[in-house]
Amino acid sequence: ELETLLGDTERARAIYELAVTQPRLDMPELLWKAYIDFETSQGEVARARQLYERLLDRTHHVKVWMSYAQFEMSHGAAEDAEIDKIALARRVYERGNIALRNLGEKEERVLLLEAWRDMEVNQGDDVTVQKVESKMPRRVKKRQKVTAQDGTDEGWEEFFDYIFPEDEATKPNLKLLASAKAWKKKQEDDKPEEMSTNET
Repeated sequence: ELETLLGDTERARAIYELAVTQPRLDMPELLWKAYIDFETSQGEVARARQLYERLLDRTHHVKVWMSYAQFEMSHGAAEDAEIDKIALARRVYERGNIALRNLGEKEERVLLLEAWRDMEVNQGDDVTVQKVESKMPRRVKKRQKVTAQDGTDEGWEEFFDYIFPEDEATKPNLKLLASAKAWKKKQEDDKPEEMSTNET
């Protein structure tokens, strides 16, 4: 901060670089945020974008994705190109949705989709809002068996789960595969019966 106040931006940048490359940090998210804010305050949008990309190489936390999308809405493309800002933010939201889906982070994914939907309501049109709405999950109540550390049953526990339309689209393929396996097993089970009836 002292270097920034003195106007020595190169030295401040070098200190930030040294700090973010440290293997163990107490609160790395605050440091990365300060570094990104520093670059943004210097008008270095491209450098700030590179910092977000470097941070996403280390973590896929939902807050990073949301902050990056908000950054693109505020500082994306050219100042007069509102469409480009929205497109850049959409691209970040899409990448975040895919990353969180691959990691199986359902609650974080819901938070990301809600933020994306809010952006589309404010900046998009009916088509783009509907596109995000079609990605929103259903919330379902489920039960799971609870077992103690010693292995005894302690009853059932209810919890909420999210079922995403994209995830459901892959399930019919699994059901078809299971049906095919069941049919094949039935065919194999029926063969010995046919052989025994043919022998008599």
